[in-house]
Amino acid sequence: MRDLFVEIWESIRRNKLRTCLTGFAVAWGIFMLIILLGAGNGLKNNVRSSISDAQLNYMTVYPGFTSKPYEGLKQGRYIELDAKDLELTKGKQFASTIDEVAPVVHTSGVSLVHDRRHVSTDLMGVTSLYNQIRPQKLVAGRFINANDEAQKRKSIVLSLSHVERLFDGKVDAKGAIGRKVILDGLAYTIVGVYKTDMSMMTGDSYIAYSTLESIYAKGKPDLLSFTFHGLESEQANEQFEDRYRAVINRHHRAAPDDRRALWISNSFTRSLQMDKGMNIITVALWIVGLFTLLSGIVGVSNIMLITVKERTHEFGIRKAIGASPWSVVKLIIAESVSITAFFGYIGMLMGMLGCEYLKVKLGGPMEVMGESFTAFKDPTVGLDVAIEATLVLIIAGTLAGLVPAIKAGRVRPIEALRAD
Repeated sequence: MRDLFVEIWESIRRNKLRTCLTGFAVAWGIFMLIILLGAGNGLKNNVRSSISDAQLNYMTVYPGFTSKPYEGLKQGRYIELDAKDLELTKGKQFASTIDEVAPVVHTSGVSLVHDRRHVSTDLMGVTSLYNQIRPQKLVAGRFINANDEAQKRKSIVLSLSHVERLFDGKVDAKGAIGRKVILDGLAYTIVGVYKTDMSMMTGDSYIAYSTLESIYAKGKPDLLSFTFHGLESEQANEQFEDRYRAVINRHHRAAPDDRRALWISNSFTRSLQMDKGMNIITVALWIVGLFTLLSGIVGVSNIMLITVKERTHEFGIRKAIGASPWSVVKLIIAESVSITAFFGYIGMLMGMLGCEYLKVKLGGPMEVMGESFTAFKDPTVGLDVAIEATLVLIIAGTLAGLVPAIKAGRVRPIEALRAD
């Protein structure tokens, strides 16, 4: 074994520049692979973190338009949710699956006023259960509670963006609690402030369901949100959605299987689809990284072919004095694996350092258009990726040296001794 390493070292030492240039391609390939996988992990961690505080077992029901005629009624009818839908959702036929139900009413394009400063917002009338189903990131105060509902209080929860604009940045979130804002001529007390993400931009404003219902004469919910349990697979969720849709559609004299008459947003199936999407991204990053590494492998293979050609005379002498073809093949493959592994580990180390750099520079909150968001969360690779990359390097080195090794093993002593 020692003699084998000595021979490999001597061969590399004689061609230092050529070996280093070829090895750089391998190092760059594995470097890019680690960086891509680290960035992919950062993206996945960020997505999982953004939904970790939210319920992963809730559905939201939206009205739609019928897409097919039913019971003599034409298609294209608008399905408006009503109190009966809320009653059916809370009814016994779904009691084994549905836990809590939170109806929502809303009014678009209302204006909030404070000291001659105006902001436009969508006003959402919600119950206290809404924040349990779809939690808001409160930075000060509280959300709408049961007392707000029972007493029809004029309490309001604003986004941090609205607070900053209404108070011209002179009051922070905590300072805004207890202050008054004017909404359609009525004074509301700010009881909570929440922080929006980039998808929500400035965000909605929340008041009690009963308050909005009485002031704006809204007797029907605009949408329904509810939590559920016992649906552990995608198929079980789809079957429940079909059953629920059929019940609500029949109430509105729409075809039971008309998916456009009633839109159902399911957080559980969205999460499954998101996981599938993240897995596809990971596979794509592996493919891109491996193709980058392929250029380095081709370079190693070429350098080994040149080595075989230069040492043809030597291999002929070896075989003439009794060396087996396998010993020659083993020498070439071992040299190829050594070059690939050495430079590959250098690239792997640099890739891990690069991931740490990404973590420092892009792993924290960033401000864009006044909104804070995180691009990557912990964009690093774990031990499993290091082991997988090691196996890739060994396989790559073997493949790179295989063709030159076979060529060297087939060298005939007489022809080799005649070679220049």
